[in-house]
Amino acid sequence: MTSQTQTTEPMRLTEEQLEAYRRDGYIMIENLVTPEELKQLHHRQREYTHCGRDASKLSIQVEPRIQRGEVKVDHPGDGIRKIDGLIEHDDLFRRLGTHPNILEILEQILGPDIKLYRNTLLLKPPLVGSAKGMHQDSPYWPIEPMELCSCWFTLDAATPENGCMGVIPGAHRRGPLPHHQVPDDFVMDESSYDMRDVKLVPMPAGAGLFFHSLLPHVTAPNTSRHWRRAITMTYMSARSRYTGEGESPNFMTVRGRGYPGCVG
Repeated sequence: MTSQTQTTEPMRLTEEQLEAYRRDGYIMIENLVTPEELKQLHHRQREYTHCGRDASKLSIQVEPRIQRGEVKVDHPGDGIRKIDGLIEHDDLFRRLGTHPNILEILEQILGPDIKLYRNTLLLKPPLVGSAKGMHQDSPYWPIEPMELCSCWFTLDAATPENGCMGVIPGAHRRGPLPHHQVPDDFVMDESSYDMRDVKLVPMPAGAGLFFHSLLPHVTAPNTSRHWRRAITMTYMSARSRYTGEGESPNFMTVRGRGYPGCVG
């Protein structure tokens, strides 16, 4: 995977786009990588799921319905739901997670000192990929303030039929909302939102949805015969604080510097 040439200036948000992010809690940017970079990422992902590439350092989650034997697939790779840790352990995905276009936009949102909080490849195989209920991300995470930013990067076109993102514009400004546990998920209380307020965000392959960690969002099951593969990469200011038990884990610095007493 080759990076952009030195003569190409990294992408930046316009003032209007930055204001839209602050107002709505998200902004979608197309063509974050070149077609060749996208092709290489596709090939590498397929190596892990279908071609036996060593995934011993990664965390892999299978679709719950497949684990329970409710659904059968032709190949085990067709039943994988999530893969965690690619940026830390794979060179191609690390280049994506530190891509100049992504980091330049993140600096406008988060400031000059940025750490990677987490990253997860999210797979919705055709006719198999399940829904992800309405939720906010920050209530899951032991990080303060609740001002993280994720880049949800599409390896395939994301459509209403295969499970594109749905968001509630502006609802991040309401702060953390009540959540509760349901089978296979942790979701917002239905009294906290109205599905009529949801806006679907179809995206072409190679685009990124930059969204606030308190933005309510949801994805439907994949009812199509087309894959929907995306990787969510979550970043935070290096001045954030870890509020979990014990000392802060060591998080990857992707731009700028760290600070004593803040996230590790």
